[in-house]
Amino acid sequence: MKASEIMTKNPRVVTPDTTAQEAARLMKSEDVGVLPVVESTGSRKLVGVVTDRDLAIRVVAEGKASASVRDAMSSGVKTCGPDDDVKDVMAAMAKEQVRRIPIVDDQGAVVGIVAQADVVLQADDKRAEKTVEAISKPS
Repeated sequence: MKASEIMTKNPRVVTPDTTAQEAARLMKSEDVGVLPVVESTGSRKLVGVVTDRDLAIRVVAEGKASASVRDAMSSGVKTCGPDDDVKDVMAAMAKEQVRRIPIVDDQGAVVGIVAQADVVLQADDKRAEKTVEAISKPS
């Protein structure tokens, strides 16, 4: 099974200049805990991700009222491709200890995202169990 078969296709994205508040509102309306961060409004080239936890820890807890996504995002994130086998996606998630992984095309443009829930719903029970265990292991 390929990543493209279980990923959420064309996820909503933000730019580094998007306000933290706007990103949080988008997470709420889309019912997601992560947003891919792309270079600019007209681009889908991935430059990082921002999670609900990033916003809570790096913005709210620090009292940064006028923060942008740039202040909270993580860059240099691990990605996979749409043709990657789900086993490889799960291995990457386990190794990086992440609950979600962006799926990018050959040019680095975001085409989807695979979440831990996608893996649990679609993958072999034993392999999914091991992936979730590795993701959750204290580092």
